[in-house]
Amino acid sequence: MARRESRDRDERDSEFVDKLVHINRVAKVVKGGRRFGFAALVVIGDQKGRVGFGKGKAREVPEAIRKATEAAKRNLIRVPLREGRTLHHDIDGRHGAGRVILRAAPPGTGIIAGGPMRAVFETLGVQDVVAKSMGSANPYNMIRATFDALTREQSPRMVAARRGKKVTDIVGRRADSAGEALASE
Repeated sequence: MARRESRDRDERDSEFVDKLVHINRVAKVVKGGRRFGFAALVVIGDQKGRVGFGKGKAREVPEAIRKATEAAKRNLIRVPLREGRTLHHDIDGRHGAGRVILRAAPPGTGIIAGGPMRAVFETLGVQDVVAKSMGSANPYNMIRATFDALTREQSPRMVAARRGKKVTDIVGRRADSAGEALASE
């Protein structure tokens, strides 16, 4: 019985892709000198719209990474994606002094984002996005600002449900306004 539970857990774990974003060596000064520890920042995702991040601290790097991965699995969020490859709309996020701008992009654009944000998009499964980080270059703040933006991402289905309308009413307006703009030229 325990073997089957272990196998189920391994299968569930294998569906996630994890990326190590940052490792920080920290020192604690004690009577005999310095004691070194490590802090790890890890992002995990299933590349189908679920992503999470976690921090872990330990005396050894592998243990810190393991703790961070466990924390990331507990903090998973689901992000709606358009056609499974990009965001539905442009959005910005903030955390502390970190500010990020995320923009939906046409097919073939790729992931245009720096460091920590790139790791989030790769594990999330986004293929086309343009992102800019302004303010803090601290990876912790950049990740938190990115997650702030992603949690506020809404699909047309969510907007339609909230407003009591049909999805075609919401999406149709976007197509109509583009058509009207072309007709007026």
